[in-house]
Amino acid sequence: MKWQGRRGSRNIEDRRSSGSKAAVGGVGGLGLLAILAIGYFLGIDVTPLLEGTQSIPSGQIGGQTVEITEADERAAQFVSVTLADTEEIWTEVFAEQLGGEYIPPILVLYKGVTQSPCGSASGATGPFYCPSDQKVYLDTDFFTTMERQLGAGGDFAEAYVVAHEVAHHVQNELGILGQANAYRAKASEAESNAVSVMIELQADCFSGIWAKKADEKFGSLERGDIREALNAAKQIGDDTLQKNAGRVPQPHTFTHGTSEQRQRWFATGYKTGDLNACDTFSADRL
Repeated sequence: MKWQGRRGSRNIEDRRSSGSKAAVGGVGGLGLLAILAIGYFLGIDVTPLLEGTQSIPSGQIGGQTVEITEADERAAQFVSVTLADTEEIWTEVFAEQLGGEYIPPILVLYKGVTQSPCGSASGATGPFYCPSDQKVYLDTDFFTTMERQLGAGGDFAEAYVVAHEVAHHVQNELGILGQANAYRAKASEAESNAVSVMIELQADCFSGIWAKKADEKFGSLERGDIREALNAAKQIGDDTLQKNAGRVPQPHTFTHGTSEQRQRWFATGYKTGDLNACDTFSADRL
């Protein structure tokens, strides 16, 4: 992905200069990966699921100085440029396809642990979007987790992570996320899971729109970039995660969509560039 030398976003809230490190233990291997991925795409705090994790009182969060490495700085610059790209693309898409105005989110960079209205953010949660404050939360250490533990490395795979979380903000701007979550709060577990899948697959489709438009506007994609994004989508499919955790996939428990679905909806957005093509809530086939 070509990103060096381009404009970075001003909508970055950098909390990396102070923070706390959570010690994670008790859950190992593929079970840990599954828990991490649940937090990654649902935007929930899964720290309590990690047995043996040290509890960090809220008053202690932000109390320790952390080291910002050269790799941290590079990742922050990359995220800033990617976020700036989403701002330009979605501003144009809203104007051209909706005749409306796009108000971009703030992206919170942190290292270790921080707080949000949607719960504490840590390496256990992974990147997530919090509709309560309309902010994306991202610890760039998760990029290392993606590459080493989830098998989803590459800079465009990382860009896909940012684009996916911004896509949830797009859903919020369109009023989709609020309506869907209001329904989920009253629905049965099975119905709530089904709607969650629709939310996530639409965010994948919106991410595909961003990828298409970014390439057209900035010429940012390089050979193999789309494969990286599709591989990332595959590795975080519910069926793949459950198989890798040594379990038989149980579709009624899916909350993100299968690997095939995630890839197909991303590809739909990338091929069409059309918001209407991403209506997972009315689709005959997910």
